Amino acid sequence: MKSTRISFMFGSALLALLLAGCGGKEGSQQNVAAHGAPPPPEVNVVKVGRSTATLTQDLPGRLEAYRTAQVRARVDGIVEKRLFKEGSDVKAGDTLYRIDARTYQAAYDSAAADVEVAQKTVARYKPLLGAKAVSQQDYDLAVAKLKQSAAALAQARLDLDNTRVPAPISGRIGRAMVTEGALVGHGDATQLATIEQVDPIYANFTEPGADMLRLRREIRAGKLKANRSTKVELVLEDGTVYPQSGKLLFTDLAVDPGTGSVSLRAEFPNPKHELLPGMFVRVRFSEAMSEDAIKLPQRAVLSNQQGQFVMVVDDKGKVAPHPVTTGGMAGGDFIISKGLIGGEQVIVDGLQKARPGSTVKPVLVSDDGSPVASAPGAKQ
Repeated sequence: MKSTRISFMFGSALLALLLAGCGGKEGSQQNVAAHGAPPPPEVNVVKVGRSTATLTQDLPGRLEAYRTAQVRARVDGIVEKRLFKEGSDVKAGDTLYRIDARTYQAAYDSAAADVEVAQKTVARYKPLLGAKAVSQQDYDLAVAKLKQSAAALAQARLDLDNTRVPAPISGRIGRAMVTEGALVGHGDATQLATIEQVDPIYANFTEPGADMLRLRREIRAGKLKANRSTKVELVLEDGTVYPQSGKLLFTDLAVDPGTGSVSLRAEFPNPKHELLPGMFVRVRFSEAMSEDAIKLPQRAVLSNQQGQFVMVVDDKGKVAPHPVTTGGMAGGDFIISKGLIGGEQVIVDGLQKARPGSTVKPVLVSDDGSPVASAPGAKQ
């Protein structure tokens, strides 16, 4: 009897646990039904359209000083003093070095004395010539001696002046190549320093000859319009655009047979000396105008082994890859030459959330990423 009671109690407890389990599962299902599936992730899209675009090209180049001058010793001697700070700005005519001038001062004084004696000799001979007290030959020799002495004095004056080495141009001076106590100019014009004028500054770059030929062919065919602007931009190594624009100075008339490229040069203002000679840059300049171009931000265009593609969102919010072909640049945007016709919604931000075949919520933005409005057909 006791055994029967225990079995009944165990069965009742087991039944209660099963009912509780069923109730929990049913409650969980009701909870999921109440809250629904998680919403689709939001992605930023741009709506493809056609517009007028200025075709640009970014070409690699190097910066070069506007003017460069080597400071050299013009006389022999011992450097007594360096009068500039390395890396500072100097003005044309500033004294940069002082060379021991004692020898040159003595030579100048001697030449000055010779001139004084020659002048007195000519002054004494002149009235005597009229009185036939001296010959014409003696007088002519005295005049010649005066001229030679004057020339020697001028050279001595120049050598004495050259003991104070001036800056030939205004600009930024580099490191000193000699120190106090060094013997300079002995048998050669010793280089003492280098001055570079960096405001303005040059950017030298090259364009492939094939690209120039293709561009001119498309302009002649009427596909593009020639752009006469000489305005150019400078893209620095970190990808930022230099705030001041420059101007294109010249284009070589010949293609380099070694590289197949054409050399170009642009000039940029550099008042703060932020740009330094030798820096690697990219020069962005306008090539032509297109009146029916499709532009996309660079971040929207992806690539794999099959080529370039973009991720497109349809009117149901479905994501699908779409192959495209780029045909140049318009500032920081790609020009799409094939693959898009206009009206498509292309993902520009949130690509990591958008897998092919998945559903997303598109948010329409402008090219710079600022919101415009909810994209048509967005799934709410």
